[in-house]
Amino acid sequence: MEFKHYSVLLEETIENLNIKEDGIYLDGTLGGGGHSFAIASRLASKGRLIGIDQDAAAIEAAGKRLAEFGDKVTIIRDNYVNAKQALAGIGVEKVDGIVLDLGVSSYQLDTVERGFSYNADTALDMRMDQRQTLTAREIVNEYSEMEIFHIIRDYGEDKFAKNIAKHIVQARSVKPIETTFELNDIIKAAIPAKMREKGGHPSKRTFQAIRIACNRELEVLENSLDEMIDLLNPGGRFCIITFHSLEDRIVKNAFRRNENPCTCPPEFPVCVCGKVSKGSVITKKPILPSEEELAENKRSQSAKLRVFEKK
Repeated sequence: MEFKHYSVLLEETIENLNIKEDGIYLDGTLGGGGHSFAIASRLASKGRLIGIDQDAAAIEAAGKRLAEFGDKVTIIRDNYVNAKQALAGIGVEKVDGIVLDLGVSSYQLDTVERGFSYNADTALDMRMDQRQTLTAREIVNEYSEMEIFHIIRDYGEDKFAKNIAKHIVQARSVKPIETTFELNDIIKAAIPAKMREKGGHPSKRTFQAIRIACNRELEVLENSLDEMIDLLNPGGRFCIITFHSLEDRIVKNAFRRNENPCTCPPEFPVCVCGKVSKGSVITKKPILPSEEELAENKRSQSAKLRVFEKK
């Protein structure tokens, strides 16, 4: 299957990166290479693009897509949380722009055996990096009812989290939960019929929550942002596309904290904490997809782009 990924907010991201033709750029979530292709197309012979992804299928697909740019492009299989070490390994200390697109790629959703989608019946997997041992199956069958409840409540923001967790634990006491459709049926039974009729697929929030937990997505994001801002050259920009409120909140807070890190009490006449601003938030409000983009790609519906510029 071809690695397809519609690059959400592509024009807006490229515009906000302020690409210099001889600059060095990092795409920390390479995916199918859509954002990377647009960046590499704007680079001159001295320009450089580094793409990082933990998914072997993404690496292979992006390698083919970006092959025409030759040694202007370097691809590394890793998680963007390790970006600083990954860049140091190829002799790069600073970059002029960074892109993170935190969405699951269309390829990952549409490749049935990856287990990301509730629309196809397959083994519960959901790993973005298949070298990892933890899978969705292990979370569903081995985590405690309280842990599953917290995952669904906190990462899926589902008001039926308590009941879904209870149903999962009841079902697995009879036999292990092995497939996506088995999990679908359990979730469906835990949500009142009249509530199932509105608000999209009943499994949407639970699948999102388990995927986030399986791949430690929010933890990785929180642990990356400050260090990635430090990787930027002065005037360099950091563009991040998020797809749900938890990610967006983490990015908004991190950008705000890096713009104004002062921890002095408000009544202090001058700052004495010594914490200095690293730059400024360019997007006071996030940039949202246009009507045209929404019509073309319904998966872009919840996307938000935020931009930070290094001092």
